[in-house]
Amino acid sequence: MTPKAIVFTDWDGTVTLQDSNDMLTDDLGMGHKNRMLLNDKIINNELTFRNAFKEMLDSVSKNGYNLQYCIDYLIKNVKLDPGFENTVKFCSINNIPLIVVSSGIDIIIESLLFNLLDPSLHKFIQIYSNHVKSPNEFDSWNIVYRDNSDFGHDKNQSILHAVNKYYGSSTERGTLFYCGDGVSDVSAARSCDLLFAKSGHDLVDICIRDKINYLEFNSFHDILSEIKKELNL
Repeated sequence: MTPKAIVFTDWDGTVTLQDSNDMLTDDLGMGHKNRMLLNDKIINNELTFRNAFKEMLDSVSKNGYNLQYCIDYLIKNVKLDPGFENTVKFCSINNIPLIVVSSGIDIIIESLLFNLLDPSLHKFIQIYSNHVKSPNEFDSWNIVYRDNSDFGHDKNQSILHAVNKYYGSSTERGTLFYCGDGVSDVSAARSCDLLFAKSGHDLVDICIRDKINYLEFNSFHDILSEIKKELNL
């Protein structure tokens, strides 16, 4: 059955209450102050997210923390948005694909989902993200980006791929929702019918600056409520 909608969502800081990449950089890597300097450069188009992300993760590995240590650290300290589980349940019941499109790393996302979400719901979540190749515990993290874009993962392309997968060449398609919080979500935001931007985060400021329509949210409870209204469910 053709889905009546697709829900796309960023991961870090959107599905999770804490941004795992920021947490690793602040706590185990270069520290908050240096990360914010890189973040400002990204927002001002002085540095690509791709290069900044590598600098951040390199700072973690240079301090001696391997991938497994970092995953264990995040499992202990990261929590999921309290409304996310019900959103996944709603999507599974109503045949609505839920797809994580992230500029983060697949193994970290998968590990957090495995430990923090009801196991029966895992099969309903698809993940499009970057990959990391860590040959052994002493090596630095080698990021395998999803594509050659400035973000390392052009979320717009992943959305187009999913739309083609579910709707093909049909002139009719379902509603495309996107949930995000930061600069890497801008290209994805332009591809969807309804954008949810997290309150108090960079994406709201960018939407205001660039005149992008959006709905502000505090948790997935807000998102689920709006999706139900939009789809009359």
